[in-house]
Amino acid sequence: MKEGKKKIKNSKGYKLASYSSNETNPFMDQALEHIQGNITKKYKSATNTGEKAILRAVDDNDNLLGHTSFVRQIEVDEEQFTKVYLSNFSAFFNLSKQAIKVFGYIMTKMIPGQDLIIFLKKECLVHTGYKSYNSLWLGLGNLVEHEILARGPSDTLYYINPMVVFNGNRVSFTKSYVKKKQKLINPNQKSLEFPNHS
Repeated sequence: MKEGKKKIKNSKGYKLASYSSNETNPFMDQALEHIQGNITKKYKSATNTGEKAILRAVDDNDNLLGHTSFVRQIEVDEEQFTKVYLSNFSAFFNLSKQAIKVFGYIMTKMIPGQDLIIFLKKECLVHTGYKSYNSLWLGLGNLVEHEILARGPSDTLYYINPMVVFNGNRVSFTKSYVKKKQKLINPNQKSLEFPNHS
């Protein structure tokens, strides 16, 4: 926390500023494990499965011995959701009134396939109808406390917990997250190899 930054208390004494900021989504490792456990592999016939998409084996007399068709494997997240995942809906049970109103605003800021939202306090004030920013900080603190959100790298950025709420296909999102995570290794990094003098 920056020196001199005012801490904001909510009604239970929790401070939004007491939660650490994060450079990456702190929920992702747990989310990857959870989402992988809910992926079901399904098989779908190739598009235009007409005569051209089917291979047939025939004998010398043109009798059909067998046939095959092309199928593609698709992965489907079987967990039922709209934007809020039902299995984690209990995260909302103990939220304050301020948190529920702020969460209504958060849902308007979600971009399909992304886990980071931009929080604009003036815009949120208009959306919630509150007159003071203190109500917003109370709501945000409560959402962070219940692990629906996490503070991002700046005061205007927040990570959503994709196990609780997500806009888009979580399977595609987690796959792209893993690919990006693997690319974090500096491509300019060199390793030293010493000759073997045996």
